[in-house]
Amino acid sequence: MRILSAVVISLVFWAAARRAALVPGRGQNLAEMALDFVRVNIAEEVLGERRARPYVPLLTTMFFAILAMNITGIVPLLNIASTSTVTVPLLLAVVAWIAFVVAGIRAHGVFGYVKTSLFPAGVPWPVYIILAPIELVSTFILRPATLTIRLMANMLAGHLLLVLFFSMTSWLFLEASGALKVVGTLTFAAGFAFTVFEIFVAVLQAYIFTLLTAVYISLSVEAH
Repeated sequence: MRILSAVVISLVFWAAARRAALVPGRGQNLAEMALDFVRVNIAEEVLGERRARPYVPLLTTMFFAILAMNITGIVPLLNIASTSTVTVPLLLAVVAWIAFVVAGIRAHGVFGYVKTSLFPAGVPWPVYIILAPIELVSTFILRPATLTIRLMANMLAGHLLLVLFFSMTSWLFLEASGALKVVGTLTFAAGFAFTVFEIFVAVLQAYIFTLLTAVYISLSVEAH
């Protein structure tokens, strides 16, 4: 499903771009709107227009890759998001970690980046004894960990909810007797409602992951 997601999202943008024109058609227009959403509402909103430019390709790829792998959770006959197992969110979190560390080193140098990350300016020096270890864990361990857990947990929870409601619906319609069959209508309606909600969650989680990556890059580039 990961390969399928990558192929489909690549074909979608290839189809939109292969006949790119100054006056865009419907497909090209939709693709440009989607790309502009990431560029304007995530990259430039967080990093500013000039600083965002080098990171737009990374953030755009990250957003649409996560979205494509999330949305497979509600596609019939697929029915599981590739991001509901830990490997994909962890890999994406490592990429985000590398991106904001490299951005910080480019902006401040290795020593300068470590100094600005662990020893924020304007703090009395005795406080650094407590603050530096907290900043170390928060910046270099918790950031990728929370990115991983947030994406995986949300998509796994959605998958389990859909499995629960549709399995219950199947049992009530096919195995239950009497008035219990009527309850199957309610569980089916709940399953359908959660399917629609999962579409929203799929987009939201792609947005949050990409937005936080941009925020972490911005924090690395800016001095405290």
